[in-house]
Amino acid sequence: MTRTRMILWGAVALGLVVVMALAFGAGAFRPKAPVSDVGGPFSLVDQGGRPVSEKVLKGQWNMVFFGFTYCPDICPGTLQNLIRVKDQLGTKGKDVRIVFISIDPGRDRPKAISDWLEANGAPAGTLGLTGTQEEVDKAVKAYKAFARKVGEGSDYTMDHSTVVYLMDPRGRFDRALPFSLPDEIVTQVTDAKRGD
Repeated sequence: MTRTRMILWGAVALGLVVVMALAFGAGAFRPKAPVSDVGGPFSLVDQGGRPVSEKVLKGQWNMVFFGFTYCPDICPGTLQNLIRVKDQLGTKGKDVRIVFISIDPGRDRPKAISDWLEANGAPAGTLGLTGTQEEVDKAVKAYKAFARKVGEGSDYTMDHSTVVYLMDPRGRFDRALPFSLPDEIVTQVTDAKRGD
């Protein structure tokens, strides 16, 4: 092989290495991040009795959780933690809304949810949602949540998921927040807000 051919093949090889490096560096060969299937269409009513759909989640960050107003500890505790998160976010907290979806539509009609939110000090703008059993079941399924009635008669209770779903301003699932919501969640929410 002549020296000229060796230089030519070396240049071609180097060119291929550069092109491949650029392609991999730019992510051309990386698999696209999957779109989350958490969340999705729902048709419910808010605490004022107004019909709402998943479109209500667009335009700001939302911290969505499922529960019921007769819940003795987890639901009011989650609400208090989310209020604390909003408070700790300071002025950024105005762009983050709390959304409570009742899994107990038989007892949690709009007025009951409104009263529960007020009694627990929910900030202005908090949404409380309910609907028919079928509508609520669809929302629970869309969020991959869990809800089940336990017991009979008027003293029944509900088993349910305790996760909080952080939804971005486009109404898409961003991340799951734990029930306990340690202080670093404030940083996560702030970082997530910066990322949009």
